[in-house]
Parts: sequence; C-alpha cells; structure tokens
Amino acid sequence: MQQDTVTQDSITAPQKTRFRIAMVLAILSDALQIILLPLFVEGAESPADDLLDTGVGAALVYLLGWHWEFLPSFLAKLAPGVDLVPLWTLAVANVYRKSKQIAVNSDESPQASRD
Repeated sequence: MQQDTVTQDSITAPQKTRFRIAMVLAILSDALQIILLPLFVEGAESPADDLLDTGVGAALVYLLGWHWEFLPSFLAKLAPGVDLVPLWTLAVANVYRKSKQIAVNSDESPQASRD
C-alpha cells in the first residue's frame, strides 16, 4: 500500500513577478487615495488612510522584503494632503531600480576579477 506524502514546501514566485505584483498594488493604492481623496485627506486622523497604508506597507514588505524606501512613504502618508503624491509607486520603482543596479554590478564583478 502506497501512502501519499504531503510536503510543507512553499510556493515562491519569481522576483520579477513579485515586483510586478508590488507595482500594481502600489499604483492601485495611490490611485485609490487620489480618487477617494475626501476619505483620505485627513492624513493620520483618517482610519481608512491608516488601514490602507498599513496594509500596503505590509504587503510590499512581504513581496519585496524590507527596504528603507518604504519607511518615508509610510510616514509621509500620515501628513494631511500628501496622498496626492504617489509615494508607494515611487518607493517600489526605487527598490526595483536599486535591485537592477545590484544585479548589474554583481554580473560585472566576476568579469573584472578575471581580467
């Protein structure tokens, strides 16, 4: 008699897919805060703003890991009226830019050491 073995392996998405999901999430969050501005204009005094920003921040950290770019975005969203600036989108774009620079630098390092 053969038994089925269930493994606890987690399914992980490729980094490129994680960046795409994070960018879509950031764009949707920033667009929602602009479209529904009356709900979010109060900054830190708006529970809807706090919930959205906390959820987006947590999701981005889960998808991309901790990056310092997320902290200023989160703190700036607490100020009234700053929701008109797409800070989550800018933070994800900056993390993506930095990851590409690191990838390029790491690809160049082995070649430089061989020469």
